[in-house]
Amino acid sequence: MSEFWLISAPGDQENLQALERMNTVTAKSNLSYNTKFSIPDFKVGTLDSLVGLSDELGKLDTFAESLIKKMAQSVVEVMEDAKGKVPENLLANGVDLPSFVTHFEWDMAKYPAKQPLVSVVDTLAKQLAQIETDLKSRTAAYNTLKTNLENLEKKSMGNLLTRTLSDIVSKEDFVLGSEYLVTLLVIVPKPSYAQWQKTYESLSDMVVPRSTKLIAEDNEGGLFTVTLFRKVIEDFKTKAKENKFTVREFYYDEKEIKREREEMSRLLSDKKQQYQTSCVALKKGSSTFPDHKVKVTPLGNPARPAAGQTDRERESEGEGEGPLLRWLKVNFSEAFIAWIHIKALRVFVESVLRYGLPVNFQAVLLQPHKKSSTKRLREVLNSVFRHLDQVAAASILDASVEIPGLQLSTQDYFPYVYFHIDLSLLD
Repeated sequence: MSEFWLISAPGDQENLQALERMNTVTAKSNLSYNTKFSIPDFKVGTLDSLVGLSDELGKLDTFAESLIKKMAQSVVEVMEDAKGKVPENLLANGVDLPSFVTHFEWDMAKYPAKQPLVSVVDTLAKQLAQIETDLKSRTAAYNTLKTNLENLEKKSMGNLLTRTLSDIVSKEDFVLGSEYLVTLLVIVPKPSYAQWQKTYESLSDMVVPRSTKLIAEDNEGGLFTVTLFRKVIEDFKTKAKENKFTVREFYYDEKEIKREREEMSRLLSDKKQQYQTSCVALKKGSSTFPDHKVKVTPLGNPARPAAGQTDRERESEGEGEGPLLRWLKVNFSEAFIAWIHIKALRVFVESVLRYGLPVNFQAVLLQPHKKSSTKRLREVLNSVFRHLDQVAAASILDASVEIPGLQLSTQDYFPYVYFHIDLSLLD
């Protein structure tokens, strides 16, 4: 399980024996894996300052947990084409998260224990606030880029009636620069190909004979060119509509087509370079997403790239990570490490407030073996440490639940300092 319980009990002889008893019972019943959790001796300060820090640390704990969840989700979004590799990118100090928690050591260099507790907490708060600020700006840039890319991709979705034609047609398909002649694009249903070939020259006057050419197809029909005199455009459109042929409103503009293609290439390049160069995929529904494209096949020009052909088919991609993924990995690790330090500080502050001075307590990290055993594990702890709050414990102990030598509580009661670390929320 990716769940940990961080508890503490006074460090006197009676409670050290209680901890040993806890270890014996939990090991014998296979309830949890227990390890000591080392926390340095901090400068305690005044009672009032500890009470204030207790409240501040609670808020900082919640903030830190929320931040690392957001960062984990950002990693998932960036690695959209390799989600199975996400866990290996969510590490703390180069190791997996459970290992970091179970082998936690206070970072004296980054958070000196000799400083007042207020200063240590302030350092952690400023660090996390800066990470959050940077995350907001980077994810905003990511979302802007993704939105712009999706808007361009939408133009490439659908059939020949609705999608952009700029990636299908070429200059050679049109009569350009003529004062009198113009080339139109007509969509013809597949069953009507023969009818088109027989009738297009007679749909109106002044149609150039043998000027039609099939340049692309989809599942429903084909895109044909036809050249005629400008003065009969409207008449030709009317007659074409009567015969269930659809004239697309498209006029070849080489500069506009070039601009659109360059914009798509730039956005794709930015996404790959800025976020992840080894595992890039467009959102589903894109014409360049191989499993979700409307297949359009250009004809008569083998050199022209097919709409629906992926960029990975058109170019060889280098391996490596983009700056955003690298930033997320580094700062997720920093934020997670800070979060566990906050948990350690909370244990220290709450232990001093509950058990008093001089500072003398032992912190223990428990990892329940399975979800079904957590209730029984809680009962064991409540019984072992019931002496820490005799009045409250006496009112809730349930004699019907028995372990040899122990009387257990069936209710959720904490006579000891307790904090929860749930890593499953990051899965």
